[in-house]
Amino acid sequence: QIQVVESGGGLVQPGGSLRLSCAASGGAFKRLTMAWYRQAPGNQREFVASITPNGRDTDYAEPLKGRFTISRDNNKNTQYLQMSNLKPEDTAVYYCNTLTQVLAWGQGTQVTVSS
Repeated sequence: QIQVVESGGGLVQPGGSLRLSCAASGGAFKRLTMAWYRQAPGNQREFVASITPNGRDTDYAEPLKGRFTISRDNNKNTQYLQMSNLKPEDTAVYYCNTLTQVLAWGQGTQVTVSS
């Protein structure tokens, strides 16, 4: 069973940037369509972005297009989320999983956007 560990979150001012990482154990990572999700306080977990196994195709939640970029390095079993021009409404715990959410959820990484 693949396990994931998210990292890279923190406190950032509005307009700032962060890069999140998701390290996965196990060789099956390179065959999986991976995704990022986030959950803000009081809200349901929501889809952020996804990426196909070879990294050629990506998809984003409509409001995030142009500010967030998903990528992956299959040699490192790691996917990334580059976030720019961050807004207070991006404050949430960010999680990674497959697009079909078949993995156990990790602890997530907290992103707080505040001045």
